[in-house]
Amino acid sequence: MIELDRVTKYYGNKLAVDDLSLTIERGELFAFLGPNGAGKTTTIKLLCGLLFPTSGVIRVAGFDLQTEGEKARQLLSYVPDQPFLYEKLTGREVLQFIADMYGMEATKARRRIGDMIDIFELDDFVDDLTERYSHGMRQRTVFASALLHEPEVLIVDEPTVGLDPRSIRLLKDLLGQEVKRGVTVFLSTHSLDVAEELADRIGVVASGRLIACGTLDALRHQAALDGSLEEVFLKLTEEGENKRVVSRYQAPPI
Repeated sequence: MIELDRVTKYYGNKLAVDDLSLTIERGELFAFLGPNGAGKTTTIKLLCGLLFPTSGVIRVAGFDLQTEGEKARQLLSYVPDQPFLYEKLTGREVLQFIADMYGMEATKARRRIGDMIDIFELDDFVDDLTERYSHGMRQRTVFASALLHEPEVLIVDEPTVGLDPRSIRLLKDLLGQEVKRGVTVFLSTHSLDVAEELADRIGVVASGRLIACGTLDALRHQAALDGSLEEVFLKLTEEGENKRVVSRYQAPPI
């Protein structure tokens, strides 16, 4: 469902994503981990078609995002780390606006809006202006909007920030249900416990490069460490950073 083929992205002279190749299958939850500045946000923007790569190709459901972006974006949804809502609309009006944007048939739109209100427990505030919403209320409304049109690919950036434990549990259960439905989930998070619990595979990036990718057991094997994901992640990223520093100062061959 998601293919990145030798994707590189520069901002001027700054290299943000370095020769990234990755394939994520239908119905897979892929956790994308890395320290701050590793290239995670840039990768997500590339996957959403908000940026184009300097080189390489990105496909969603077989559609090249650069040449067939409209078709690809019909099949995906993006939940950013900072939930944005039109503040002079109510939550229900936001959901209706999203349904209209995707051209959903009116009867189906009403049914799906009702489903989302129930699933995300929006009843108590869905008819209030979103400018009054707390962060958690905004996040739940944004998730409801993202799932409204039943996307095939869901891209999620730091979904648990600002959520209480009950909302985090709801989110985990929901992501699991979406994967069972066949949705491909690309999850970028600093919450390693969430990744450890939910992910089918995990990718670790450092300094724009994919330094590890596989199941948790595969990552443990690569790190030569039989520990938690946190311990494995810290060792892999420390080794990746050390290699980058060594290569930066290594004398060129004569």
